[in-house]
Amino acid sequence: MYKIFSKRKLNSTVTMMDIYAPLVAKKAQAGQFIILRVDEDGERIPLTVAGYDRQTGTVKIIFQIVGGTTMRLDQKEEGEYIQDFVGPLGCATKTEGLKKVCIVGGGVGCAIALPVAQKLHGLGAEVHSIIGFRNKDLVILEKEFSECSDKLTIMTDDGSYGSQGVVTAPLKEAIENGESYDEIIAIGPLVMMKFVVATAKPYNVPVTVSMNPIMIDGTGMCGGCRLTVGGKTKFACVDGPDFNGYEVDFDEAMARSDMYREFEQRERNNCNLFNKEVK
Repeated sequence: MYKIFSKRKLNSTVTMMDIYAPLVAKKAQAGQFIILRVDEDGERIPLTVAGYDRQTGTVKIIFQIVGGTTMRLDQKEEGEYIQDFVGPLGCATKTEGLKKVCIVGGGVGCAIALPVAQKLHGLGAEVHSIIGFRNKDLVILEKEFSECSDKLTIMTDDGSYGSQGVVTAPLKEAIENGESYDEIIAIGPLVMMKFVVATAKPYNVPVTVSMNPIMIDGTGMCGGCRLTVGGKTKFACVDGPDFNGYEVDFDEAMARSDMYREFEQRERNNCNLFNKEVK
């Protein structure tokens, strides 16, 4: 059993928790993930390591309430316990040697992008962060990004906060204005990452993307998280989740993701908390 050390609501549907898991905290790195179960009868869900404190032995997770499991997790309070917390899994984001990087995060993907930005900042790299959300009410982690970014740009679809538009607009503007990035690291919805890659391609800027397909076991055995990368089959849980954005077959990944859309909608419809607070 793993104790919930702290809990904080980031907005109406996104929650941050610190879980006491000293063995995981001892080894965790930016870019990796864990798999947890809320209780003995619960399903396994992967969540990114959104931070860690090796001294306190805690691992930070951030999740969005999108169905039954995340609803049950959100109902847990500080001092209570969850059943399983396994990790760290996957490969850490490669940050060595990078001097100037643009981090592009979209929605809850910003929870994955933040520890990468923090690590790069700690290594002395110049970090430019562009984070995008649908509207002001969904903005998360602004303070944390501002603390580890030399330049922070916030975009919202409706213009209710920051600047109106998509994240690729300020990215393209920065590159055209002479910003020379060693790498762009994009983390967010598949369509967002696809267009970040398309934006960077004419300028030959390397792009790393973090893929988050359906996962079950997290060890490469089930094959649920398979992707086509560079014409070869890869598994996000063991080969990733980071990949060269130019080699990812995004159209295939999006088609596979859409296979579960009807099921996910039923999960949302059955989630009373989601119906009350989001609709």
